[in-house]
Amino acid sequence: MLGPTNTGKTHLAVERMMAHSDGVIGLPLRLLAREVYDKIVAIKGAANVALVTGEEKITPQRASYFVCTVEAMPVNRSFEFLAVDEIQLAADPERGHIFTDRLLHARGTRETMFMGSNIIRGWIQKLVPRAKFMQRERFSELTYKGSKKISRLPSRSAIVTFSTNDVYALAELVRRQRGGAAVVMGSLSPRTRNAQVELYQSGDVDYLVATDAIGMGLNMDIDHVAFASTYKFDGAMTRSLDATEMAQIAGRAGRHMNSGSFGVTANVQPLDEELIERIESHTFDSLKHIRWRNRSLDFHTVRDLLRSLEKASPTKGLISPREASDHKSLLTLAKDPDIKKHSQGSAGVRQLWQVCQVPDFRKTMHDVHVRLLKQIFINLQNPSGKLPTDWIAGHLEKLKRTDGDIDTLATRIAHTRTWTYISHVQDWVSDYKHWQEVARRIEDNLSDALHERLTQRFVDRRTAVLVRKLKDRSQLEAEINENGDVLVEGHFIGTLKGLRFTSDLSTGSNDARTLKSIGNKAVVKEITSRAQQLAQSSDDAFSLSETGEILWNEMTVGRLSKGDSVLKPKVNLLASEQLNGAPMEAAAKRLNDWVSHEIATRLAPLVKLADLPLTGVTRGIAYQVSEALGAMPRYKLNDQIRSLDKKDFGRLKFGGLRVGYEHVFMPLLLKPDPTQLRCLLWAIHEERDTIPAPPPPGRVSYEVTERLPREYYLTAGYALFKNLAVRLDMLDRLAGLLRRASRGLLETETVKQTDPAAAENNATAENNADETQQTAPASDNLTDKEETSASPSEMPAPTPKEAEEATEAEAPQASENTPADTAAEASEVQEADTASKDTAASDKTADAKSKKDLPRNLPFKPTHEMLSLVGTTKEQFALILDQLGYIAKGEGDEVTYQKASFKKRKAGPKNSAGKHKGAKANNKNSEGKSGRAAKPKKEPAFDPNSPFAVLKNLKTK
Repeated sequence: MLGPTNTGKTHLAVERMMAHSDGVIGLPLRLLAREVYDKIVAIKGAANVALVTGEEKITPQRASYFVCTVEAMPVNRSFEFLAVDEIQLAADPERGHIFTDRLLHARGTRETMFMGSNIIRGWIQKLVPRAKFMQRERFSELTYKGSKKISRLPSRSAIVTFSTNDVYALAELVRRQRGGAAVVMGSLSPRTRNAQVELYQSGDVDYLVATDAIGMGLNMDIDHVAFASTYKFDGAMTRSLDATEMAQIAGRAGRHMNSGSFGVTANVQPLDEELIERIESHTFDSLKHIRWRNRSLDFHTVRDLLRSLEKASPTKGLISPREASDHKSLLTLAKDPDIKKHSQGSAGVRQLWQVCQVPDFRKTMHDVHVRLLKQIFINLQNPSGKLPTDWIAGHLEKLKRTDGDIDTLATRIAHTRTWTYISHVQDWVSDYKHWQEVARRIEDNLSDALHERLTQRFVDRRTAVLVRKLKDRSQLEAEINENGDVLVEGHFIGTLKGLRFTSDLSTGSNDARTLKSIGNKAVVKEITSRAQQLAQSSDDAFSLSETGEILWNEMTVGRLSKGDSVLKPKVNLLASEQLNGAPMEAAAKRLNDWVSHEIATRLAPLVKLADLPLTGVTRGIAYQVSEALGAMPRYKLNDQIRSLDKKDFGRLKFGGLRVGYEHVFMPLLLKPDPTQLRCLLWAIHEERDTIPAPPPPGRVSYEVTERLPREYYLTAGYALFKNLAVRLDMLDRLAGLLRRASRGLLETETVKQTDPAAAENNATAENNADETQQTAPASDNLTDKEETSASPSEMPAPTPKEAEEATEAEAPQASENTPADTAAEASEVQEADTASKDTAASDKTADAKSKKDLPRNLPFKPTHEMLSLVGTTKEQFALILDQLGYIAKGEGDEVTYQKASFKKRKAGPKNSAGKHKGAKANNKNSEGKSGRAAKPKKEPAFDPNSPFAVLKNLKTK
C-alpha cells in the first residue's frame, strides 16, 4: 500500500489487523507505536494488546495483537497478519537494514502489508515479485504559502527544526509573542510527548514546535507546517533535507478532508519552484539503493561474527549500512583483553553480541557507551549469570530525583530508558518484573516533571487568554497599581518605573502591539502626570545615587553623563517615548536646575572660585584647581606660585585655597560629603564603566586595594604613595614638621616651653627659617609619580613679600586647619600683621644673624606626633619619607632621616622669571659659551638692614 501522507494507510492497516485473530504491526517510532497501541486498547481491551519497543514492554499473557517498533518485532513468532509502516526507510543509512530484513523475511500466515511512499515501489517489485500493489491518494490538498514571520503564522501551525537548542529557542519566542507552544521531540518519553500533544490538541496552545519526529505518522490537527530550518545532522554530517523528507514532514498539515499548507519561517530562504512542485504533486525519484546486512551470523568466534556482519549482499543495489552502533561497539570491545577472556566460546560470543545491541539512548560519547557495555558483559560473567542487584539499584537510585531544568530531566529519562531496556532482557536480571516496574515508575515521574517544566517555560497562559480575547475584539481596560504594574483585564503587561514603561510583551507581535496600545492610554496619562509633579517638586524630593542616577521619590528619573566640564555634567532624563512636549521639557529643566544647585551647594568653595575677584596668575591657579576638583600637586603650579605677591596669597587663602608644601588644595572639600560628590563627578567625566567607591570617611590614611588612576585619589583628597593613600591636609602638616625637624627647630620648641627667655631669643630665628621653607617651590627635577619637594636649602631665595606672606598665609597649623573664608578673618590677619611691623625693624639685624647661624638639613628622628598625624605604621611612615625625598640612616630605634642631596639640572628652557632652570644665581654663569656678556639683570631693591641683604652679600641661595 503506497502513497503520500494523509492517505489513511496506517489506519487501514490497523483495521485489517483487528479483522484477524492475531497480528503484529511494526512502526518506525515508539511515539507512533504508543499512539496506535492506545487506539487498539480502546477497541480490544488492554488484556489483548501488547506494546513492545526497545525500552517499553507491555505483554499481557493472552495478548493477540502486538504493536511494536520495527526493531522490536517478534520475528520468531507466527501471526496471521503482519504489517510494516514507512517501508521506504529501508534506505536509511543507520536503520535501513532492519526494514530491508523485514521486507525480505517478515510474513504473516494469511496477510502481509507494507505501507510507505511510492519511491520504494521498484525495490519491492524486485525483491518480492509476487507482491500486489494498492495506490492511495491524498485526502486533501497540500499547498505552498511562502515565507512568514513567526509572529504572523496562523493558528494551528507546527514549526519544524532539527536541534534541541533550536526547538527551545523557537518555543520561547512563540511563548512571548503568541502565548505558548507545545514541544514534540523524538527524545521525549511517550508519557511526556502525549502530555504535550494533548496540550496542543486541547487548544490550550495554538502552536507546536517539533523536530522531524512528527513526520512519521503522528496524527495531530495541524493546518500549516513552517520549516524553521532545512538542514539536519544525520549522525555523520549536517546536510540539507531531500525532497522526500520535506514532503513527509509537510504532509502532516491537513488531516483527512481538511487541506493543509506548508512554508518557511525564521531565516530560511523561500523554496525553489521545482521543489515546491514536487512536494505538492508528490512526485519523487525512486530509491537507487537500500541498506542490507547479513542476518545469518557466525558466532564461533568474535572474528567470525565480525566477518559475517561485514559480508556484502549478493544483490546489486543492496549496500551495507553506515557503521551501526552495535557493530561499532563490537569492534571496540573485541580489542579489550578482559572481553577476549570471556568471549572464547559460541555462548560468550552470542552474549557479547546481545550486549552490543543495547541502544545508546543517552547519546553520549562512544567511549562512554562502550564502557557501560563492558561493565554489563563483565558483570554477566559471575556464577549466577545475572547482573548484580546492588549495581542496578545504585544506578536507578541516582535517577529518582525530579529536580533540575529541562535538559537535566531529559538526560535522566534517557539514562532510565537504558535501564528499562536492560530490565526487559529476562536472562540478565533477577526478578526482572520488579526492575521493570521500578524503571517504569522512575520514567513516569521524570516524564511528568519534564512536562511540567516544558509547560512552565514555553506556555504563558496569561498571554494566550489575552490573544483569544483580542480575536473576539473584547473591550479591554488598563490600570496601573501602586507598584507601577500595568494591567489589562487583570493581566500584567508591563511595569512603569519613574517615567519609563517596560513592556512585558515582544513588540514583534501584532497582538503584543495591540495590547501595548491598549495599555498606552493609561501609561501616557500616568507618565504625563508624574512629569508635571516632578517639575513642581522641591529639592527634598530629589537625591543623587552613588552611581550617578537621579532619584525622585526613590524612583530613577535621570542619569549623569560627561558634559562640557567636570563641574557641569550632562543630565539625561530617563523617560519613555510616551512622554514628550512641554511636560518632558519641564521635567528635564527641573532636573538640570536641581543638579546645578546640588553641585553649587555641596561643592560651594570650589564653585565660588569662579566668582572671586581674581586676576592674572591667581585666576589661572584658581581655574586649574577648579578643573582638578580642588587639589593639584604643587610642582605643577610652581612657576605661577613664584610670581605671587603677598596680596595674591591672601586672595587665594580668602578663596579657600591652601598653598601647601606638596599640594595646592581646598581643605573644606576634604569632608566626606564633598569628597563623595567629587569622586562621582570625576568618574562620570572620565566615562568610566563602573563608579569607584569613595575612600573610607574620616581616615587620614588607608591602604589601597583597588588600583585606580592617581588623579582619582588626588580628587578624593589623598596623595598616593605606592599602596598607601594619605590625606592632603595631614600630609601638609607632616611636611611642615619634617622641614622644621631638618632645621633643628623641634628641639627649640621644647626649650621655649621650659625657658621663656630662650624661647624669646629663638622666636625670630624660627620664624625666619619657616618663611624660607614654606614659600620655597618644589624642585624642578620632580615627576608626577614622586610628588615631592626639594629641601629648603636647595630652594631659590624668596622675595620679601613671599617671606612675609609665608608666615601669614601658608604656615601649617598645630591642629587641622581650614582656610579663612570670611572677610572678618582676613581683617584679623591684617591687624595682627600691622601690629607686628612696629617691632620688626628693630629685630631685623638680630633675625638675620639668627637665620645665618641656623643649621641646615640636619638628621632627625621621627616623633610620635609625626606618626600620629598620618596614622600609619613605622614601615608605612618610612615609605612616605622615602617618597618625600628623605634618606634613612641607621637601624632600629637609632634610625635617622636626612633630606637627599639635590642634583642640579643642566641649563634648560627659561622659566617664567627669565632664569634657566637649575642655574646658579651668580655672575660666573651669566655668560654663554660664546663669551658674550649676558644682559644685566635687574636686581631687586632690598632694604640694606633686611636679612635678605645680608644673604645676598653672602651669595647664598
